[in-house]
Amino acid sequence: MQLGLPAVYFCSQECFKGSYSQHKTIHTIAKQIAEANRPGSHRKTPPDGITCPVDSPLSLKLSLPTWASNYSFTGDLRPTLLSPKRTITNPKVRRPDYADHFAGVSESEQRDRASNNNIRVYGPDELEGECNLRYACAMGREVLDEGGKALKVGVTTDEIDRVVHEAAMERDCYPSPLNYYNFPKSVCTSVNEVICHGIPDYREVQDGDIVNIDVTTYSRGGYHGDLNETFCVGNVGSDGRHVVQTAFECLQAALAMVKPGTLYRDLGTTIHKVAAANKCSVVRTYCGHGIGSLFHTAPNVPHYHKNKAKGVMKEGHVFTVEPMINLGGPNDTTWGDNWTAVTTDGKWSAQFEHTVLVTKDGCEILTARENEPVMTWNPDLVQR
Repeated sequence: MQLGLPAVYFCSQECFKGSYSQHKTIHTIAKQIAEANRPGSHRKTPPDGITCPVDSPLSLKLSLPTWASNYSFTGDLRPTLLSPKRTITNPKVRRPDYADHFAGVSESEQRDRASNNNIRVYGPDELEGECNLRYACAMGREVLDEGGKALKVGVTTDEIDRVVHEAAMERDCYPSPLNYYNFPKSVCTSVNEVICHGIPDYREVQDGDIVNIDVTTYSRGGYHGDLNETFCVGNVGSDGRHVVQTAFECLQAALAMVKPGTLYRDLGTTIHKVAAANKCSVVRTYCGHGIGSLFHTAPNVPHYHKNKAKGVMKEGHVFTVEPMINLGGPNDTTWGDNWTAVTTDGKWSAQFEHTVLVTKDGCEILTARENEPVMTWNPDLVQR
């Protein structure tokens, strides 16, 4: 009531619990609006203390967001402010259901999670044709390649976000991360000790950084294609190069197992063996997932040893494999932005990801590089 919101009544305690997440989000937004309208507040400074315009003074752009002022970081990386959220400028782009939701909630995913335990089987009608699943994955590959070309010493991850966003617009695709549960950008950029879900900002990439670019595109046909790669920028040290190659080899070994009859849980054992042989560890918190008409769906694909994933691979299954490999221990924590996952020991992490289709006698990498149907390690392809 103090925020000017109408009174809300819940029919039961269970009803309250089920609606609490959205209820809390509404209150957070109302508080931000109230703060922005408070007499004496600076209209050019967002109430969240997170963003500033692209033409702001460099000193402002490189300042810490408000949440970080007293935050205890695990490594050397520090966030800066963000540019404003980018807009969808192409009227042909199809928007997923979460694109305009105030909390970025995908209601179709929530319904699927509540009512469906089966792994979807995709047939020719869904895989082929204009803007279908195979097309979405091919567009994702093209967009990632554009983002990778732009990466170099001195470029900001915000610039990578701009390149990725515009490349998606040019291909009539929605950049799937944008507003997904309020993620503020069109791509994830994870630098050094960041494991995943790094938010592009005004920080310039430094000589010796490793940078993961994670792209997902949503086609006009209503399908997502998801992939990522970790790049070595400039003169990366031996440890950085080691974890990048190990992450590649972990995914390479896992994809070699994909065929009808393979248990989803067995991929984690193979990934663990490759990582352990290279004295690295596997992140347990985040996993691969089914994908297609939904951004995230069944199956869950854990990357660690002795997991309890359910399901057997069948022809027509489509999912991602995306092991996150750390130089140090496997544990992670999340920054105060509620997205950026980092290693708890501050040591570096790397990742590669593909969307794959189970075929009659193996798998097809739907997000493969051109002329590379089987993953092949070439350090020149990840050097920037």
